[in-house]
Amino acid sequence: MTWTVYLSGEIHTDWRQQIMQGAQQLGLNITFTSAVTDHDSSDAAGDVLGAESQPFWRDHKSSKVNAIRTKNLIEHCDIAVIRFGDKYKQWNAAFDAGYCAALAKPYITLHNDDIIHPLKEVDAAAMAWAQTPEQVVELLRYVTHA
Repeated sequence: MTWTVYLSGEIHTDWRQQIMQGAQQLGLNITFTSAVTDHDSSDAAGDVLGAESQPFWRDHKSSKVNAIRTKNLIEHCDIAVIRFGDKYKQWNAAFDAGYCAALAKPYITLHNDDIIHPLKEVDAAAMAWAQTPEQVVELLRYVTHA
């Protein structure tokens, strides 16, 4: 069986590549999916629909266009990994976690221990909390093998 793992959250470090490389090195039968990780492209996703004079409406249109991708990928994944980084507040990641919880999709959170408190509800609904990409790879190894 091929598992589909959706990688959500922080886009400023190489955590996705670390997980994908680790899974590949172990020969895990996993297909990885993700939102658009190029910040400028994501912000401009709705620009094809016309220019906006207010930043709210540009963001609104782009978030809806981006949601076409993220909604479908989350709905079709077997498990999600949701990364919260140190530098920025990832409201989109928290939203993805809530969407996973609403769909009863299992997810793993990935973050440092210094943000446990603000993520307590997100972590409470997660199936696991990891602090490193290596831990995520080991969790994926375990759950994908009989």
